[in-house]
This record gives sequence, structure tokens and C-alpha cells, in this order.
Amino acid sequence: MAQIGLNQTRLGIALLAVSLFLSGCTSSASNRYWGKTAAPTDNVLRYITGSEPESLDPAFGTGQPEARIYMALYEGLLEYHPKTMEPIPAIAENWEISADGTEYLFHLRKNAKFSNGEPITAKDFVYTFRRALSPELASRNANLGYYIKYAEAYNSGGSFVKGADGQFLLKKDFAKTDDSQASDTPAGKTDGKVENAPTNFGTPTEFQKNINAPDRLTVKSDEKERAKDLAADPQLKAAVEGKELVPVKAEDLGVEAVDDDTLRLKLYQSAPYFIQLLPHQLFRVVNRSAIEKSGKDWQRVENIVTSGAFNLTEHYPYDKLVVVKNENYWDAANVHLDSIEFYPLEELTTMMNLYKSGRVDALYNHTVPAAWLDEVRQFKDEYMDHPEVANEYYSLSVKKPPMDNLKVRQAFSLAIDRFALAKFRKTPKPLSNFTPDGIFPKYDEARKKVFGEKLKAENVTVEEWSKGRLFDAEKARKLMTEAGFPVTKSGSGWSCPTFPVDKVTLSYNTAESNKAVAEFNQAQWKQNLGITIPIKNMEWKTFLPFRSGVEYQGFTRNAWVGDYMDPFTFLNLFYSPSNDGATGWWEPKYDALLNSANRELDSQKRLEMLATAEFQVLQEQLVIPLVTQATNWIKKPYVKGMYPNPGTLHAWKFVYIEPDANKWDANADNIMSDSDAQVDEQIKRLTATMTQK
Repeated sequence: MAQIGLNQTRLGIALLAVSLFLSGCTSSASNRYWGKTAAPTDNVLRYITGSEPESLDPAFGTGQPEARIYMALYEGLLEYHPKTMEPIPAIAENWEISADGTEYLFHLRKNAKFSNGEPITAKDFVYTFRRALSPELASRNANLGYYIKYAEAYNSGGSFVKGADGQFLLKKDFAKTDDSQASDTPAGKTDGKVENAPTNFGTPTEFQKNINAPDRLTVKSDEKERAKDLAADPQLKAAVEGKELVPVKAEDLGVEAVDDDTLRLKLYQSAPYFIQLLPHQLFRVVNRSAIEKSGKDWQRVENIVTSGAFNLTEHYPYDKLVVVKNENYWDAANVHLDSIEFYPLEELTTMMNLYKSGRVDALYNHTVPAAWLDEVRQFKDEYMDHPEVANEYYSLSVKKPPMDNLKVRQAFSLAIDRFALAKFRKTPKPLSNFTPDGIFPKYDEARKKVFGEKLKAENVTVEEWSKGRLFDAEKARKLMTEAGFPVTKSGSGWSCPTFPVDKVTLSYNTAESNKAVAEFNQAQWKQNLGITIPIKNMEWKTFLPFRSGVEYQGFTRNAWVGDYMDPFTFLNLFYSPSNDGATGWWEPKYDALLNSANRELDSQKRLEMLATAEFQVLQEQLVIPLVTQATNWIKKPYVKGMYPNPGTLHAWKFVYIEPDANKWDANADNIMSDSDAQVDEQIKRLTATMTQK
């Protein structure tokens, strides 16, 4: 457990006092800044980060509140560019990629250290990757690493199949000829394009020779699950019977420390997005000795060892978390802040009042309430309104009645007027697709082409189809009636008395904005279908496993901020049996399509294949897309190097406090294109070593 002390109540009292004092205050547009604006003299950034973090283990936490803190405490091979979120060098100075895109060599900095002074070597990354993908840790982010060879089989507890002659059965001998199914590892059929990379890429090793051998067949280790799979494939059943099952171990993963300064990663097939994924928290390096010494208590303040620009010095749950500059960090000379105070807070009015009073310097995304927007938007130097690689949607428990009925799912989706929802929320835009519009322009083109071809038979244009998905109450009632739940006129409204509302709930994680959206949609369903769906809020830490495990019935609030700048970050949510789509749905053909897309070397053809996969998700109505958000947050103009990037994830080493008011940020609309000499020089210095081949 983390430290708990008297400070736990201190912030709560301060929050209440500030809220009572300021809740009725307004600002005049004639003032340049919104509220008290004076640069702190102690070189400490005070930042509201959202919910209390579920965990300080970067391989375990999946939410943005955790990710913001991980960005301070841990570093990986690569880091996010502070503006674009493209990968830039971090502990890896540079890297090489084999011609077939399946093998990566990362060359590490020789001066990288943990906060306790221990050197960071390739062996630490091997440990980190193996741990993150281990079935024991059960990370909900593990599927992000499934393109690493044998990662899924290891994470899901699979086994190799070994014959009496000592030879392992090979996956290619059992691949479906039409690529319509995926095997236990997610590669599906291999086509020879990418399998078996040249063994002379980098320094040859015995591990490289073995990992580049043809992929072994893997089957489920669980006897009941394996029996079910084998029963569906007589050829496979006959081949496996009587053979020895060898559990896939951590050592089998495609991860190797060639030497202290060189890390090798082997993918089972090419994945063009993979390099962009490596700054993700799942792959940020952790200290083995600290974890093995302290066990489950390794995250306590007195035990934790970090690899990032900051150390953890205080943690009072539900009050604050404090980090200070890590003097052992390899680039400590270019870390500007002395400390960051993270405040876990979800109550929007309170955090806005804290900001206005000057008690905090910046807020996280989606935090300016609709009621405050007209006022706050006037302060152009502070308000961040930029495109976000994110969506908001409801996941549906598609395997549980009544949501196992496609027409029921479609009816609930069409009964929400997204135009009215966007107007109610003020900053979002209506969303009919799953991957947000306008973030990936080339993908938007590919999607329009693919969707147009799919819709030809229906004699409808993509524009008409998309607009129709945003709201059609009459069609929603028709579909609900066809599903067996007649919607009839009742006085001035509608009624659906046979719908089993006792089997359906709309669950959401506690936050004012989430509650407002839930109540809005509850009213939409009542107005357009005559059905009143109960709503239930849950604390974030409880809600996450509840949602991921599809323990809910009906609907659950969901949202996704892309882990990297590629549409696969959204489509991957439905990939593999252990996916994080929170719907209970998995389809091998969908996996095979995504795998084929990532084997495709023609980038435009790849995007068209991804669009085909998205069309399947929409046709199945696995989720109800709602809106795509703008970043919608505020920061003081003296906070520099902190940008409204598409994921609102900040590499804190670039952030600094500017005491000179003449150098403060002006007109945040241009902040992404404006030059900051201090940040620009840092990035130039880092990327000078980037010699990707």
C-alpha cells in the first residue's frame, strides 16, 4: 500500500474552501487571463491528473490517469514527441529494422540509469517485456505486444506440440488455405512475405537462429479449451493426440539482449505501426531487483525504483502524488522542473475553481464543463481546443440477451441523436464511425472508398449512410419491433412494455461529464423508444475490471485515446480472444484480416484493408459510437513545453515554468505551430542520434 497520512484530508479541506469561495465567481473578458495568473517561484508544476491511479505499475494500469504519471516515473526505448506523439529516441539512441519488417535492433545509451544508480541494460528490457506479457501479471494491455513472436501464446498460457522425434509441429502445416481463420497465435496463414528474416541482421546469435525458424504450432494448455478447438479441426486433433505439450515460456518470446547495449525484438510478421507503439507504458522499463525484493509492495514510496525523469517521493491516495527530478536520469541536465504535484480529482467545478484561484497550473483533457465554456473560451492564451486521437462510445455485452440481438443493438444506437448530444456537450463532434474522423487523412480517404464499395448494393452513398447512423428514431422503433419488442404510441410518447429493462443497465465511471452523458442518452431512449434504462456509476478502480471482464449487462461507458498515431490503435481493441473491446466479441476472420493488412507493404492497400475491418465492427454494432472529442483543457500561459497533442500525454522532461511574462504562450490556437527555442533544441539534440534504417 502507498503512504497514507494527515495530508490525505488536507487537500479535501482546501478544495472545499476554494470551491465555496469561487463557485459563483465570473471573469471579465477584458482581463487577459482567467483568474489568478502568476508563475510559481518554486519551479513546481501542480497538475490535476484525473482519477486516483489504479496502479503505479506501468505494465498494469490502462487508463489515462495512470499514463500521465507513468510518463514521469518511467521511460522506454522511445518517447512521444511532445507535439505530434510520433516516436523519438529515449533510452534507445537509434534503431534498425530488417527489410521484411519483422526484426528490430535497438541501440541503448550507455549512460542510462535507474533512480537507484543501477545501469539500464538490454537485459532490463528483456525482463520488462517478459513480465508485461506474463500470464501471472494479467495485464489488460498485453495484447499490444502480441505481434512479438509467441507473445500471445505465452500470455494466454499456450503450449507447443512436440513429437516423439523431438521435433515441434509447425503452424504453417495447419494454416487454413483461405486465411479465414487464425490459429492460437494470431498470425493466421503465413504467405512467405515476412516469415524467416535473414539471420545475418545484426550480430548473429543462437537465439536469432532459433527465433527465425518457422513458427511453431501452439495450442491452448487448458484441457477443456483445447478439446473444444481440436473437436472443430479433425486434422489438428489427429496431429496433436499423443504428442507432448510444452508450455510456452518467457524465454521463448522474440526478445533478446544481444549484449548490454543492444536489444533485439522479433515479430511473427510485419506490423507497420509497431515502432510508434514502443513509447507506450507497457514497454517502459522497470527495475527487476526492486520488484523481486519488495514483491507486491514494490510500488510503495520507500521501495519504488524508477527509470524516468522523476522519482516518486510522496503518495497520499485520493489526495496527491509528488515526484521530484531524478538526478540519476541519463538526461537530467535537460529536465527543467524540480517537482510535479499530481492531484487526483474528478469533480469538474472544484478543479476549475482551483485553477482559477491559481492553486493548480493545468488540467487534463475534457475538463472544461459545458456551462463554463463560453466564458473560458475567451481566454485564448489558456484554452486548448485541438483535435484528439480519441473517441467516446458505449460498449455492448453482445453475448448476453437482449443485446445478443443485432436489431436491438442497432435500435439503441439509432435512437440517440448525436447532433443534439454534441450540441449539449459543446466541444465534441458527432461520431458515426469507430475510428475518429480527421485524425488520419489518408485513412479517411481509404475508408470512404471501401465503404462506398460495400454500400453499392444498398444504393446508398457513404455520406447518406453515415448521416443515417447518427440518428433515425423511426428506424430505431421499427428495428426494436422486428426484434420482438413492439414500440407503440402511448399518449404523446412511445412505449415498449415488453423490453426486459431488468436485464439492462448503463454503467459508467464516476465523473460529472459521464453522468451528464448517461442521463442525456437515458432520456433519448425514453423519448424515442419508450424504454427507461437504469444507470449506475462506479469508482474508476472498480469500474475498469468490471467493464473489461464484461461483467455488465447492456451498456457500459467507454472511450479510447490512441496509443499511437495509426488507425490500428482503435481496431486493435477487437483483436484476439483477450481483446479489450469489453463486448465479449471475438472473430478469427477479423484477426486474419488485420494480420493481412499489417503484412501488406503498400500503405494505401493496408489502410483499405483496415477500413474493411472497421466496416465489420460497425455492421455488427459491437459498440455505439457517440462523439469524437476536442482536447478541451486549460493551462497557465507560463507553463511551457506542454502541448495539446492528440493523446494529451505529456513528456514531462520538456515542460518548464517561464517566469518572464513576455515569453508566456500567447494564442493557444497556434501553439502547435509556434516555435519554442528551448523545446526545439531539446528535440533536435535527441533526434540527431536517430538513424533508423
